[in-house]
Amino acid sequence: MFFFLSKTLGYLVRPLVIVCGLLLAAWLTKKSGRRKFLLVSSFILLFFFSNEFIANEVMNAWEIKATPFAQLERSYTYGILLCGAAKSEVGPDDRVYIGTAADRVNHTLQLYKMGKIQKVIVSGGSGRLIDIGEREADELASLLQLMGVPAEDILVENVSRNTHESAVEVAKLLDSRTRPSDCLLITSASHMRRSLATFSRAGWPCTPFAVDFHGHFRKYTFDVLFIPKVEAMVWWQTLLKEWTGYFAYWVAGYI
Repeated sequence: MFFFLSKTLGYLVRPLVIVCGLLLAAWLTKKSGRRKFLLVSSFILLFFFSNEFIANEVMNAWEIKATPFAQLERSYTYGILLCGAAKSEVGPDDRVYIGTAADRVNHTLQLYKMGKIQKVIVSGGSGRLIDIGEREADELASLLQLMGVPAEDILVENVSRNTHESAVEVAKLLDSRTRPSDCLLITSASHMRRSLATFSRAGWPCTPFAVDFHGHFRKYTFDVLFIPKVEAMVWWQTLLKEWTGYFAYWVAGYI
């Protein structure tokens, strides 16, 4: 039930859904005062959610900062790569398709090639409400092998459906192999706060290595300050998903 609710809630808090909901409510209401309030609110929220400067400021405040490679003064036994980079809605299915979170894979590979991690554990099964048998961890593991990471240096955890289950399964898998302090947690910067808290609650506190950043350096150009951007709404969609996910995990006792 928690898995179903967490997935559906993520769709309801999307900026476009919120704005369209207000517009629909304005269309259905018969009271002119309420209709005016709903219409004004929808346009204010539309400008707010599509403003790049505002979205960038909030995103930069939420995302865990990047760790320069030079600051990794030692080698970690495992890099824990959380899934969420592959795309499954395209074909043919004779290759691996990577979406906007490709840095999860790229920077994991770079860490391995630089000797900052000795092995990789890829964690993530099917996050769909209806399981169609696809396992992203298997796909990313095969991709890492194509990129030159030997199969013996890759562990696969492909039964988890969300971050909480990943933390539990990874902790069980690595408990007899290494220590949490020898593990580097690799996931998107916007997802890192929830991931760190979840892994810590599962008894496996790792060192964070954030990748896949949305925020950029502050700009005061006219287009950033005043021109509505679809990208800003996408950033807000990511933020709202993470905030509701964090709250849901807190209520469930996962963090």
